[in-house]
Amino acid sequence: MGGNEESAVDLTSGPASAVDLTSGYRTKRRPRNGRRTKGRPRLRERDRALALLASRQHGVVSIRQLEQRLGFSHQAVLRAVASGRLHRVYRGVYAVGHTELSPRGECLAAVLAVGPGALLSYYSAGWLWGLWSGSPAPFEVTAYVPRHHRPPKGVVRHRARNLIEEDRALVDGIPVTSVARTLLDLAWKLRSDQLRRVLARAEDLGLLDLEAVHAVIERSRGHHGAKRLRHALAIYERPIWTRSEFERRFVEYLVASGLPRPATGWNEVGYELDVFWPEFDFGVELDTWETHGTRDAFERDHDRDLDFALADIETIRVSERQFQREPEEIATKIARLLDRRRERST
Repeated sequence: MGGNEESAVDLTSGPASAVDLTSGYRTKRRPRNGRRTKGRPRLRERDRALALLASRQHGVVSIRQLEQRLGFSHQAVLRAVASGRLHRVYRGVYAVGHTELSPRGECLAAVLAVGPGALLSYYSAGWLWGLWSGSPAPFEVTAYVPRHHRPPKGVVRHRARNLIEEDRALVDGIPVTSVARTLLDLAWKLRSDQLRRVLARAEDLGLLDLEAVHAVIERSRGHHGAKRLRHALAIYERPIWTRSEFERRFVEYLVASGLPRPATGWNEVGYELDVFWPEFDFGVELDTWETHGTRDAFERDHDRDLDFALADIETIRVSERQFQREPEEIATKIARLLDRRRERST
């Protein structure tokens, strides 16, 4: 994937009911002189070109392509529709030979229906990039068009004035918003937990370019998703402290807040706890990139938490970024948890 155009699926075969696009137009009878009509070879050549274009575009073509690229007249288009060679999908967009379009064919049809410069976007773009597991429908398309232009029926159209070349990509021959722009758009629509999963998926696929994402945020400050995406990206930034420094600062802050001094590097049920109060069977795991395989993993639960729970050891996790944002709130919550453990032991 990665924004490079992949080899298109051969759609010329189609279902059994598809029209043979290379067969040309039939006449009721041969001319009396036994020779073919003058225009028949040219029509065959045009039909072959149409079939080839459709095979590269998931079975769909636009009226602009028919007229400007393939040389169809308005009357020729009408005849092709009447004969079943073309099937109207949207105004000015046709399925070639049959109507059983693939999801990618439906996506491209929606983009062609909006017009030149349009891009598949939002949830539909997330689906095409492999970031969103839901359906690409309803099909969402972003373009810069006048407000009075009504979108095609069945297409959700978004207007955008600040799209630049870096916001554009091509996946399987379908114009689509770049990964960075797609993440910005989805950040407006998704819940926080969904956005974290989408970012993790982008990282797993090797599509997460932090520099590109920050660039699109900077030039789209008025976008509803900019602030939410910037916040979600915090866990992907370079750490300010090493693990040992984070641990030292964390313990110093807790003690200065009036909490009892904990032990550090304490071993319990076969695991090492970063910060632990043995008298309360309560510990804190300090999560940094250094202690976890992926950057998103330190925000998730870990299997060993179950072993601690079975041993009646209560643990919580605090990330470096959490502590930077809300140290006072974290210290207050730990104090309350220690008080609760103290009450249980009495």
